[in-house]
Amino acid sequence: MRTLAATALLLALPSCSGSGEHPGTSAHGCRTLATDSGWYGDNRDQIDAMIGQLGTCGKTGSAANSAPLALLDWDNTMVRNDAGNATFYWMVNNSRVRQPAGGNWSTTSSYLTPQASAALAAACGGLAAPGQPLPTGSHRGCADELVSVYTQRQTRSGAIAFTGFNRRRIQPADAWAAQLLAGWTQAEVAEFAVAARQQNLDAAQDAEQTVGSTRQTGWLRYQPQMRDLVATLQANGFDVRIISASAEPVVRVWAADVGIPADHVMGVRTEQDGDVLTPRLVRCGGEPSIPFNEGKRCRVNEQVFGVHGATAFQQLPEQRRQVFAAGDSDGDATFTADATALRLVLNHHQIELMCRAYANADGRWLVNPFFIDPLPMRPPYPCATQGFDEPDGGQAPLRQPDGSVVPDQPDRVH
Repeated sequence: MRTLAATALLLALPSCSGSGEHPGTSAHGCRTLATDSGWYGDNRDQIDAMIGQLGTCGKTGSAANSAPLALLDWDNTMVRNDAGNATFYWMVNNSRVRQPAGGNWSTTSSYLTPQASAALAAACGGLAAPGQPLPTGSHRGCADELVSVYTQRQTRSGAIAFTGFNRRRIQPADAWAAQLLAGWTQAEVAEFAVAARQQNLDAAQDAEQTVGSTRQTGWLRYQPQMRDLVATLQANGFDVRIISASAEPVVRVWAADVGIPADHVMGVRTEQDGDVLTPRLVRCGGEPSIPFNEGKRCRVNEQVFGVHGATAFQQLPEQRRQVFAAGDSDGDATFTADATALRLVLNHHQIELMCRAYANADGRWLVNPFFIDPLPMRPPYPCATQGFDEPDGGQAPLRQPDGSVVPDQPDRVH
């Protein structure tokens, strides 16, 4: 019998509003997933079977007390589109990005190239004193350079924007979005996230917005089937947590609406000076790291299982890992593979993750189209030549644990 923590998550479980369906109930009166045509094949049945086998009906629990752990990515998994992007665009349009100390953009990220720092200084220098907000809502040149570095990972002139990072442990552009929150308090960032969230939920599906002189995605939606999944897992005693490469204060705002408490959200963290955020990344495993690919494993091992130092990057024994994981991108490849029971992948055409999922070496991978705005079929994934992202940014064949190369995989679920 599991010892359950005395939390009260069930008191605040979200409804399944928007799904068009009602939660299901098993023969024993336990909550099951709502019947919904958005689930591909027998994915819903397999998840319900796992919940029935591993869950504790009507209870709440904590991984610290042996409750089964379920980990879910946020952007393009729990929601369609990206909350981190939405907040970045809102910050630019509402002039909330501050001029860095001394006007030196290299202080915002140790991974910015000299060319990128110079381009940002040329576009934004002189527009505000150090530490003061830049007028990016009205100054297109500065806004456009910020957007180019963030979204394209290069300057407007085409120079590489980030270098010197381990591709399997950090995504410097995602980190930079959190680092650009420097100078604000977490409470102020939460207010920005609330405003960006409302703007993107109110916008029509497929809407775009102008940021500087560029056109960017302008809408987000909670995926109702994922909302239902969270509530069903919680109702059956699973410890449900979010692991995201977006800034933690931002994801906390979004996750509250699906019944995920703030202390169950793991996102990009930066150090603080008093109450004020800085651009300094919090370390994991002894190095600057964000919840991206192996960095997600590190954060989970450190925060949930109490493993610190370089060991946090290593896979733990099965009894000390999540039973369920869900994600959509190559940044989710490691923590989803670590799940011991089932791994749900939403098809976002990401090579490494889709190669792992379609190869399905142990029969525990489930592939589902996006529930909102699913992507069309693409050509086969080049698993045998480009299926593994190397730390230096190169690509190599994806291999199974026995060393065999995963063959190219057709895109079968769309």
